Amino acid sequence: MAKISNLALVHPDAKLADSVVVDAFVYIDRNVEIGENCHIHSHASVLAGARIGKNNEIFESAIIAAKPQDFRWKGEDSYVVIGDNNKIREQVIINRSIHAGGETRIGSNSFIMAQTHIGHDSVIGDYCVLGNSVKIAGDVKIGNYSILSSHALVHERCEIGDWVLIKGGCRVNGNVPPFVVMAHNPIAYFGVNAFILKKGNKSDAVIDDIAKCYRHVYQNSASVFNALRRIHEDIEPSPERKAITDFIEGHGMKLAALPQVDME
Repeated sequence: MAKISNLALVHPDAKLADSVVVDAFVYIDRNVEIGENCHIHSHASVLAGARIGKNNEIFESAIIAAKPQDFRWKGEDSYVVIGDNNKIREQVIINRSIHAGGETRIGSNSFIMAQTHIGHDSVIGDYCVLGNSVKIAGDVKIGNYSILSSHALVHERCEIGDWVLIKGGCRVNGNVPPFVVMAHNPIAYFGVNAFILKKGNKSDAVIDDIAKCYRHVYQNSASVFNALRRIHEDIEPSPERKAITDFIEGHGMKLAALPQVDME
C-alpha cells in the first residue's frame, strides 16, 4: 500500500502504486496515475490528467498537470505524461495540453531544475537537463540528450534537436538543429557540442564531420539550399549527416541564428 502522510490530500479516484511515497501537504487530484517507487515531496500538487511513470521524484511545491495558460483552452480534459526516472525539482510547473485528449509529454531519465516552466503540448525527450528557471512555451519540442542552461527561454512552436546545448539566458526564437551549441542574444551558432558528443561515445571522425556540415550552414554565407547541396557533396553519408539534413530540410525556413534561410 502507498505510504501517504496523514497530512496529504489524495483524491479517492487517484491510482497510486503500492510503493509510492506521498509527504505531508501534498495534493493529488482525481484522474491521476502514479507508478512504482515515485516520491512526491511536501507541498507538491499533482492535478487531474497527470500520468506519471516509475521511479520519479517530484520535489517541494512543484505543480504537475497545471491548467494551461492559453486562451484557446476551454476546460477540455487533457494530460501530462511523464516517463520514468526523472527528477523534477522545486516549483517546476508543467501545463497539460489545450486539446481534448492531448498530451504534454516528458520523457525518461531527465533532470528538470527549480522554477522551470513547461508549457502546454510541449514534448521533452529522454536524458535532458533543463536548468534553473528555464521557460518553455507551448508546442515546443526538445530532443534527446539536450541541455538548456539556466534562464534559457524557448518561444512557442520551436523545435530543438538531439544533443543540443543552449547556453544560459538565450532566447530561442527558431528551430535549433542537432549537435550544436547556441549562445548569446540574439541567439548565434557557437560550435558543435563536442564535449557532450564525446560523452555519448561519438568518435572524433563523426564529430569532425558534424562540424564540417555546420561550416556550410552557418559559416559560408550560403543559402540553406546551397548549404544542403554542399553537405551532400562533401561529407560521407552517416546517421549524423542524415539527422542534420533531415532537420534542416524540415525546418529550414525557421532555423535559429540564420538571417537568410530561403530554401530556393
